[in-house]
Amino acid sequence: MIGKRQEYERMHATEQSLWWYQSLHRRVAGAIEKHFGEQKNIRILDAGCGTGGLLEALRKRGYTSLQGLDASEDAVDFTRQRGFQVDHHNLIHIASFRPEETFDVIVCDDVLCYLTEEQIIQVLTEFRRKLRPGGIFVSNNNAFTWLGGTHAAALNISRRFVLSDLKKYAQHVGFRIRKGGYWSLLLFPPIALVRSWQNFKLKRGWVQAEHLNSDVALPAAPINNTLNGLMTLEEQLLPLAPVGSSVFTVMDSPHE
Repeated sequence: MIGKRQEYERMHATEQSLWWYQSLHRRVAGAIEKHFGEQKNIRILDAGCGTGGLLEALRKRGYTSLQGLDASEDAVDFTRQRGFQVDHHNLIHIASFRPEETFDVIVCDDVLCYLTEEQIIQVLTEFRRKLRPGGIFVSNNNAFTWLGGTHAAALNISRRFVLSDLKKYAQHVGFRIRKGGYWSLLLFPPIALVRSWQNFKLKRGWVQAEHLNSDVALPAAPINNTLNGLMTLEEQLLPLAPVGSSVFTVMDSPHE
């Protein structure tokens, strides 16, 4: 996605309103609140902060020590427009990012999909080192390879995950998964149908990847509000499901 400024413009314009981002931000904030209660001065790092939507959501909830990094100059520029002094830094070089600093929470949402297996292990190993005792690592990732569709093609997403992948990585680096599962269950059937049709068109050559845009777009307010309401209901009734378009995990270091 690096170099696709128009995609970052879409993200920046929709992150505070689009139902998907709202649900993701509630889930991340909920994981932090469940672990740390009312503490608002904990140190939080958003590793791969995009255009700063999550940082903004956490700031609105009262968190005061927020840092971020992203490999895209465009993403960093948009995040700084929100008033955050984030760093332009590639995640695969995370070991050189403020090497003496540690964090209570590290969040890494929808970034591992751009890394190789070796890089994922390398990054997670360094995340574990940078976590303070009692800290948590929160990560959301796109799920199931066959759900890629034109969205994945437009953003050059190279991989998608299942929960067992995250468990394997966690075991390899010494993390423990405290919470893990899928979300967007209520919308999974239409998402699966649309993405399957998109994959069919891609395989047939009916659409070309270089001419594609992502699915990041704000629908009409009544539709967006309805979808957000469905996600809110799902969060309350079934926070994590056996299937969905995203896989969400909360990890810690059991021996710290």
